[in-house]
Amino acid sequence: MKIAITSDHAGVQYKKELADYMTHLGYQVLDLGPYTEDSVDYPDFAHSLAETVLSKKADYGIILCGTGNGVAMAANKHQGIRAGLSWNKEVAALIRQHNDANILALPARFVNVEEAKEIVKTYLETPFEGGRHQRRVDKIACV
Repeated sequence: MKIAITSDHAGVQYKKELADYMTHLGYQVLDLGPYTEDSVDYPDFAHSLAETVLSKKADYGIILCGTGNGVAMAANKHQGIRAGLSWNKEVAALIRQHNDANILALPARFVNVEEAKEIVKTYLETPFEGGRHQRRVDKIACV
């Protein structure tokens, strides 16, 4: 499984650690940058990640910023993207089980790196339940 990961400047350190962690777990990781902590505009990276997931160049995406909110908002502007913000592994499981989230947004300033690893692992290992949740997911898009 291929996972694309990106961040803004607030998430660069976690991004590197999470990419290494996912590689250790056996995932193929595509790092979309940035590669320094110089200030960047988070929507640019959120849009790049969304396009990568939508084009099937990656199965799932992970994105980080200070709160996780800005990147989730930007990614969710793309039809077909369901970016879920998670700050613990319980929420990570639910955004997969109930919402079929294809992007995980993490708040780099509000979880430590070990918590972030648990959240990522849970997100990647949790399947979508389908059933009644599929009907609801089908109603998310505004087309």
